[in-house]
Amino acid sequence: MMIEHVDAIVDMRRHLTLEQGQTPGKGAVTLENLIATDNPNGYAPQQRANWAVDQKLPLMSEVKKADVLFWVGDGAFDMRNQRTLRALVKLMRAANVDFAFLGNEELDCGDLARRLGDEATFQRLAKANITILQRYQFTHIVTADPHAFHVLKNEYPELGGHFDVLHHTQYLSKLIESGDLVVEQAGKLNVTYHDPCYLGRYNGGYDAPRALLNAVGANYHEMERSGFRSRCCGGGGGAPTTDIPGKTRIPDLRMNDIRETGAEVVAVGCPQCALMLEGVVEPRPEVMDIAEILADRIIDKGVRQENQQRVQEGV
Repeated sequence: MMIEHVDAIVDMRRHLTLEQGQTPGKGAVTLENLIATDNPNGYAPQQRANWAVDQKLPLMSEVKKADVLFWVGDGAFDMRNQRTLRALVKLMRAANVDFAFLGNEELDCGDLARRLGDEATFQRLAKANITILQRYQFTHIVTADPHAFHVLKNEYPELGGHFDVLHHTQYLSKLIESGDLVVEQAGKLNVTYHDPCYLGRYNGGYDAPRALLNAVGANYHEMERSGFRSRCCGGGGGAPTTDIPGKTRIPDLRMNDIRETGAEVVAVGCPQCALMLEGVVEPRPEVMDIAEILADRIIDKGVRQENQQRVQEGV
């Protein structure tokens, strides 16, 4: 029927939040944190770049210009998702990508505020981020967070922020296609892939993640509910903060879909998906971001050149 129910629900939440002050569950605390600290968990804003203290990443405030602006997102505050960010840094460096990040200048993208109905906080965060982004020169924004990807790509333009935004799987796929990034085969890695809602159904991003798993030669198993029929992980739309009661948690339902494939690893492309699926009680398949899978299989550029030379010499 092509009924877009999510927009209608967000509109109703906006009425409850802004006009009646009835944000459900812990949503009100989350919004208070966003207002006070510019991140949903209330962490000190000055700690956003702490994860990268040993990475020696270039700051946009210092270089002013780069090919890629690396949008980190709130995964910067979470130790689990810092592994994904580090893996992505490793991959971009292996491909000699000219990139930089905003460091502590980056604010929350505003996605959660808008989904919970706080339009005022969303617009404040979005406008502040747009102002910061417009100070610098870059070709692409690359992010490992589909929620940030969706908001920056599709919702910032209405406020004057027009940027070329890529999900990290899309960008990594381009690097592999161009030959700038080469990975070795994964052997007998039995893997399935969980489609994030804001990459898949909202933006049609189905091909790049699967192309990357194919690039490492993984033994891939598709879930019955995949692609546009994929089940949500339970981490979007403010669900983890609003504590909606139910008999079975959504990530448990999704993990059952994963177990049915017989895969040993479920590949994800979203920090929320990683957290929700890893929250399922073991035994269960291992949860890995696609960037982590690739980062373990990078072929060093020097080794690549040596192998190419041997091929040319007929060795």
